[in-house]
Amino acid sequence: MSTLLDSAFAEPAPSPLLLLGQGRDLASERGVECTGELPAASDPDLVERARAARAALGSRAFVLGHHYQRDEVIDFADVTGDSFKLAREAAARPEAEFILFCGVHFMAESADILTSDAQQVVLPDLAAGCSMADMAAINQVEDAWEVLQDVGIADVTLPVTYMNSTAAIKAFTGRHGGTICTSSNAEVALRWAFDKLDAAGGSLPSKVLFMPDQHLGRNTALLKLGMSPADCVVFDPRKPNGGLTDAELRDARMILWRGHCSVHGRFSERNVTDIRAAVPGINVLVHPECKNEVVEAADYVGSTEYIIKMLDAAEPGSSWAIGTELNLVRRVARAHPDKQVHYLDSTVCFCSTMNRIDLPHLVWAMESLVAGRTVNRIVVDADDAHWARVALDQMLALPGL
Repeated sequence: MSTLLDSAFAEPAPSPLLLLGQGRDLASERGVECTGELPAASDPDLVERARAARAALGSRAFVLGHHYQRDEVIDFADVTGDSFKLAREAAARPEAEFILFCGVHFMAESADILTSDAQQVVLPDLAAGCSMADMAAINQVEDAWEVLQDVGIADVTLPVTYMNSTAAIKAFTGRHGGTICTSSNAEVALRWAFDKLDAAGGSLPSKVLFMPDQHLGRNTALLKLGMSPADCVVFDPRKPNGGLTDAELRDARMILWRGHCSVHGRFSERNVTDIRAAVPGINVLVHPECKNEVVEAADYVGSTEYIIKMLDAAEPGSSWAIGTELNLVRRVARAHPDKQVHYLDSTVCFCSTMNRIDLPHLVWAMESLVAGRTVNRIVVDADDAHWARVALDQMLALPGL
């Protein structure tokens, strides 16, 4: 893979992992303590052990690998994709007794919601959380809704929640008549919400509470729905009234939760300027979780699936700078040796929580299942699962998905 400045392109140090049976980290995303014997990453038989365990499980297991996973994990995935595609793939395999989800916690929750009670969803490392999803805790969201009620705008507000959220937040969305969205269909979801609100009428501007990624909400509102920055306000759950006046809340159309992706938030407008200066004629392609100034400066904006399709269709010899997680960019670059693929930022950043799922964790999880022990099973509370499913079903009913 080519880079903007090869001499300045430094691989990050390995992210510290919460090793099974080797300690605890209550400050981690999920604050968990694990038990068990984790195979050594240096074990020369590790790949063969993975192959043997996968073969022993056969059709009893279905392995899902998110695009941001390490190659060593993707090698054993039956299907790769983004979070929603993988959850749907899991639901389409009712014959699989075990769903091994190589992703992060909220993704495994969605798979548990969409699969049957007879199926067991396993997350190889429970510490694989998502910093964005954890930026919207259910108690914070419920407190925010009380603020909207006190201001008198809850009746003209619908929650639209990004797939990258906990099951509890998805359930909150279902209870309040909203919908889930992905980075691919956020525009459709928002248009549905505003059409529903407008049909209900009201003396105040209809508004959406968009959680938990402010950048996806803002970019969709400004670039797809034709709103202005003045239509958008950011609700900070750590501040009284969200850090907003009652008038600001009443006048807003988009109430954006103060959340973001730690990887996509790293890209800057300066990155775009630098790559254009270094590689004339380059195409800049970024994920909509990037900041608005980055999205405005880019040539193309889209989800991980969109990024892959764009490179598949690109002309041989064309140059591309991609602003998303490094594992995906590396994989796309290897798949297209006839094109110049650059990482948008000269300082790379993996999704550290996604990278907690490595081959030792996957081997441990699979060998445990072979031995008759289900480890790290993800089970969503029944009531939350019901209402989250309501919100997910509403998304499935949206056109174009």
